[in-house]
Amino acid sequence: MDKKERVQIFIDGGNLYHLVFKKLNIKELDFSFEKFSDFLVNGRELTEFGKRFYIGTVREHEGDEYSKEAMSKQTKLFSVLKKDKWELKTSKLRSRLEKVIIDSRTVDYKKLHGKGVKFVEFNRMREKGIDVKIATDLIIGALDNKYDTAILVSSDSDLIPAIDIVKNRFNKKIEYVGFSVIDEADIENSTKPSLAMMGRTNIQRILVRSDLESFVI
Repeated sequence: MDKKERVQIFIDGGNLYHLVFKKLNIKELDFSFEKFSDFLVNGRELTEFGKRFYIGTVREHEGDEYSKEAMSKQTKLFSVLKKDKWELKTSKLRSRLEKVIIDSRTVDYKKLHGKGVKFVEFNRMREKGIDVKIATDLIIGALDNKYDTAILVSSDSDLIPAIDIVKNRFNKKIEYVGFSVIDEADIENSTKPSLAMMGRTNIQRILVRSDLESFVI
């Protein structure tokens, strides 16, 4: 009897949020990660500790109601994922001050210049170290022979060196799950699958709006 193909799932939560949930206006708590997992596994053998979710943690800032609400929602999400036996791998979100220059690319830039507005500064939250944690787990899982195929839900091309190691040194397969999602509010900002990831992985599955909406509770 042929042995079942063994798989593990690696989901980049921040990547999924920005590429899919934000564009489709899907709340993470309204998305069934269990149904999504079953869909990805597709009858294969999901190994022990085979569901991994990577995300930057939200911190509450005193007097900031938005951060308080965001932290509350994330805490609820973590409770749901832990209940369903997902392995949570977290990293701190770091705040970075960024500057956008107001120039000819900006609508009505002359009016803004006339009012003395030459640039805008804002704090942007960035995840630090998530790609490193995913890469490490991919390689260790391959080294310890924990899977035959890693199902990678991330379009972060920084993972390509780890993908090459998993494929070439350990003869494991990488299944890339990408997305093609039209952003109706900003067509030019629509999500497209990563050509770099598609070119370096063994299997490619590209999901569209109708696929993803089927997992909304």
